Amino acid sequence: MSLPTDSNDPSNACTPTPALATALARSLWFRSAPQALQSALITAGREVRLLAGERLFMRGDADSGLYCVIDGLVRIGAASFAGKEALLAVIEPVNWFGEIALFDDRARTHDAYAERDSTLFHVPRATLLALLEATPAWWHTFGLLLTQKLRLAFEVIEEAALLPAAQRVARRLMLMAGGFENTQAGTTLPTRIIKVPQEDLAMMLALSRQTINQILRQFEMQGALKLRYAEIEIVDAEKLAALADVTASDVAPSKKGRA
Repeated sequence: MSLPTDSNDPSNACTPTPALATALARSLWFRSAPQALQSALITAGREVRLLAGERLFMRGDADSGLYCVIDGLVRIGAASFAGKEALLAVIEPVNWFGEIALFDDRARTHDAYAERDSTLFHVPRATLLALLEATPAWWHTFGLLLTQKLRLAFEVIEEAALLPAAQRVARRLMLMAGGFENTQAGTTLPTRIIKVPQEDLAMMLALSRQTINQILRQFEMQGALKLRYAEIEIVDAEKLAALADVTASDVAPSKKGRA
């Protein structure tokens, strides 16, 4: 494990580029934000690079701002004193996170580590507060980002209580393929390749590794998925939607492959 990275260290930052603006525009939340806010965030933020296994922040740390994964993966979870890990999510491009502390001005709720070499876009807390003080109406936009996560949390709790394991797995794969912010009907799947080890998927769903493997193999035999080392390819989004019991018309599968 590498030493923690200070995301406020200018040596870790790089100048925003047109490619960065293009990457951020893949985020539904960012695209839906007022144009002036989009421009302000791009101007105020900077790219931060983390090595695989490097810590971004830990539970109890002071709020350092808002992040978006541009490339790579970030693990969000917690560990007990005995070393047992609870994995809440694996954040893929181009999902934003870190907004809870912006609202309640409290410490970080969970740990965040780079699953692999990753590039993040970071907007420091002080900059965010200055933007929001200048334009209070923008609080609503950040509130939408927060409520997206709250709705997903309620759905996950309900699914864990009511749905069989196979349906929960299919729904989580659909969610991850669409992005944690792209959950409404008619959304095209941004990616067909989900870079997540089966062990991580098992932890996120509180299922055994054996159960996850059996379900994924079954989905593969049904033609919905193709399994590779540490990644899952969705080869038929409509079949996966049916396995998740999602109305097929709610999913517009991309024909271009991975975004």
